[in-house]
Amino acid sequence: MNCTDCPAPPILHRGRLLFMFAIAALVAAAALAVTAHAAEPAIAIPAAAYDPPSTKTTDTAILAGGCFWGVQAVFEHVKGVTHVVAGYSGGSLVNPSYEDVTTERTGHAESVQITYDPRQVSYGQLLRVYFSVAHNPTELNRQGPDSGPSYRSNIFYTSKAQQDVASAYIAQLTKAKVFSQPIVTRIDPASAFYPAEEYHQDFLIKNPNYPYIVINDLPKLASFKRLLPELYSDNPVRV
Repeated sequence: MNCTDCPAPPILHRGRLLFMFAIAALVAAAALAVTAHAAEPAIAIPAAAYDPPSTKTTDTAILAGGCFWGVQAVFEHVKGVTHVVAGYSGGSLVNPSYEDVTTERTGHAESVQITYDPRQVSYGQLLRVYFSVAHNPTELNRQGPDSGPSYRSNIFYTSKAQQDVASAYIAQLTKAKVFSQPIVTRIDPASAFYPAEEYHQDFLIKNPNYPYIVINDLPKLASFKRLLPELYSDNPVRV
């Protein structure tokens, strides 16, 4: 996730992708389009069977599913979502930086903190987007081109109700054999969430032509609009 378009960012650690990006910039547009389509991880899945209504007017969900650029971008387009912040969850170090997290020694996962209105979108519906188009829940400690525990699939529940919905949904999808491989998503209680650096926020909105975004993340938005149009908003919220 080397952000050459951002103001004075620190050196980032997806270094092995840089050579690939340089080559990708030289290929024909048609070849790039094929690559982007091939990278699409989306799959149609059923709605959560257990998804009781909430009495709250606002709630928070914390989800990890690989690089937070694309996960944030997906949830910024969900109807009923009012705010999405990219950050770090599940680790031991207080106030970690991106450089800290990418050492894979802090225990954090790249995550997003989602503020939403349960009257417009339920927690189960958020998880449907999460499992269907935001990431691939069968990849262990990696997602697409990124590998390591910081890219793990992880639900951080903020209430017993969220824990119950997440557990029931994974059991439902597993029983139905929706995915060809086992779901490896962890379900853990939420702890401290630390917002990522400013240059990470709204990265797709600010850098839609960045090669990593074109190849890995724009297809997620196209799949979201195609597979779950009832949940998709054309106008994303911003940090």
